[in-house]
Amino acid sequence: MSIGISEEHVELAATLRKWASSLGGTELTRTAEEDAHATFAEAWSAAQEMGITTIALPEAAGGGGGTVLDVAVALEACAHELVPGALLGPAVASLLLGSSEHAATLAEGAVVGLALGDVVWDAPQATHVLLATPGDAWVLAPREAVELDLAAPGLDLTRRFGTVRLVDDAAAVAVPGLTTARVRRAAVTLAAAEASGLARWCLATAVDYAKVREQFGRKIGSFQAIKHLCAEMLEHAETVTSLAWDVANAADAGDDAQWTYASDVAGALAFDAALEVAKSCIQVLGGIGFTFEHDAHFYYRRASALRGLLGSSDAAALRLASRAAAGERRRLDVDLEGRDEALRPEARDTAARIAALPDAERRAALVDSGYLTPHWPTPYGLGADAVRQLVIDQELTRAGVERPDLVIAGWALPTILEHGTEEQRERFVRPSLLGELVWCQLFSEPGAGSDLASLRTRAERVEGGWRLSGQKVWTSVAHRADWGICLARTDPEAPQHRGITYFLVDMRNSEGIEVRPLREMTGEALFNEVFLDDVFVPDGCVVAEPGDGWRLARTTLANERVAMASSRLGTSTERAVELAAAGLGEADLVKVGRAVALSTVCSLLGVRTVMRSLAGRGPGPESSVAKLLGVRSRQEGSELVVALQQDRLVVPDEQLRADLWEMLSTRCLSIAGGTTQVLRNVAGERILGLPR
Repeated sequence: MSIGISEEHVELAATLRKWASSLGGTELTRTAEEDAHATFAEAWSAAQEMGITTIALPEAAGGGGGTVLDVAVALEACAHELVPGALLGPAVASLLLGSSEHAATLAEGAVVGLALGDVVWDAPQATHVLLATPGDAWVLAPREAVELDLAAPGLDLTRRFGTVRLVDDAAAVAVPGLTTARVRRAAVTLAAAEASGLARWCLATAVDYAKVREQFGRKIGSFQAIKHLCAEMLEHAETVTSLAWDVANAADAGDDAQWTYASDVAGALAFDAALEVAKSCIQVLGGIGFTFEHDAHFYYRRASALRGLLGSSDAAALRLASRAAAGERRRLDVDLEGRDEALRPEARDTAARIAALPDAERRAALVDSGYLTPHWPTPYGLGADAVRQLVIDQELTRAGVERPDLVIAGWALPTILEHGTEEQRERFVRPSLLGELVWCQLFSEPGAGSDLASLRTRAERVEGGWRLSGQKVWTSVAHRADWGICLARTDPEAPQHRGITYFLVDMRNSEGIEVRPLREMTGEALFNEVFLDDVFVPDGCVVAEPGDGWRLARTTLANERVAMASSRLGTSTERAVELAAAGLGEADLVKVGRAVALSTVCSLLGVRTVMRSLAGRGPGPESSVAKLLGVRSRQEGSELVVALQQDRLVVPDEQLRADLWEMLSTRCLSIAGGTTQVLRNVAGERILGLPR
């Protein structure tokens, strides 16, 4: 996977990775290991020929006329192959000076050493230095106007640094409007792209090794500990990639406030996350990863150096908390490139018509129009593609119309639509959409939670149907459900994943059903135990054929739901921001800033999923990672809200009682719908391809 989503960016990334690989970056690095004056001239010459650092310079100045996102895709590819020497610094300089009189100088091959503080990047190779003078005034100085002290090779062996002092003020040319904040913002933007490339290489290297390395007679990738470690690497890598993509987009949009916000989100998470992936890569590799001969340590070194160069993640989180407390949020817009124009008038008129109805009539209008489930096939939806779904969402939001939550019906009905009979569709789908039927899910059992293949509820053939007996547990809303979707074993001789059938159980009128509420840690009883004692289910309530249950349980409609992420943070994160606005100490503000950053990442993953759908690409790993990170965000956010209120939690007022309830209730999120650990197994096997 890459920062880029469009076909052009995917092709650009693939081409540049191949080119960058041919440079032999790690071999060049090893050759120059002790050379403080190393310029990696071969790599720089090749990069200049490819126009890497001048992609975003105006064409009139001799550049590529590209976008910041173009540059980010290129730098990610170069970092993936660890191209050494001057690259990041000159690219940042091009971004900052592209509209100035200095653009032509950059296009001609000048190497601008970037000085953030006293440290100058690419010191041995620099023909110019971009540095700050007193009063935060920035100047571009030729090499002869500065005194450069070259440092011995440091942590990052792929680059060289030094310290700088301006000795000829008259030779330096002022860069109007440039500030330290803007320079750092540009540096974070492009460094995040490098961090993504580093993380991607480390993830791929670890996974490839885990697929072939054997211990105790098995591939190590089949061990759950390794599988989980690689899945966590995937979470970190997707985080870095989404942040790099977003901050580059924000830079291109031309809104300084949004760019600043996005760069603080990236600064709070991206470089720490990339370093975690690099460390985990070495851990998976084991002893070979600790050798100098393996390339892994070069990636670890550069990831560490990037984090040091770009400033404290705590400082970024602190700034982010302050911005969020002042009401700022990342606006998550999708450019539909004009594909929405023909669809929007009808969608706007329909949404306005629904909004004008009394609340009690809106649901039926949503169902009749297909706007409740536009991604479903007609007559229950519109068979809408991604663009039309987004337009409908936007217009309903604009009109103030909120869709009702289908809850378990949202899982049951797609299965009935795709695999059920016409009679079943007519009987169940529309009444459920209207809210006339409430559903529960009878899947989990005391001995078969995430492991549904081990379920023991049995169904025996009788005249006209089946008799079901067994026990189900953790069944939400069973106490008020009209119908339940139930898996039961109809062929005990078949292999575990076979011999299971998908039933529709009448919870109101069937004899032999006992529902016992299970009181949760919140003190409420949403979950239930359900005992099935010789419950009769007619043949007309079997979906598809006997034995198809396992396949049906995993059904989703081919035309999947596409939804635009909200710029609003999660409930608990918004509450934490509210507490920050009321006044918190610096350490607590940093925690709030990190929560804001994580919540923003979850939204970004959703946006990238939408963009992938719009580009006609199959689902990427974002949705799986979003589930894992979303659970973490909600749980950690709710815990933070309670922790911020310190000893008041033992004498709570009404608001704090609500905060406590949220913290307690979110504990189930890492269990419900498949535990976090099981989902990491799934991610390891289905996304990363690790052995079972």
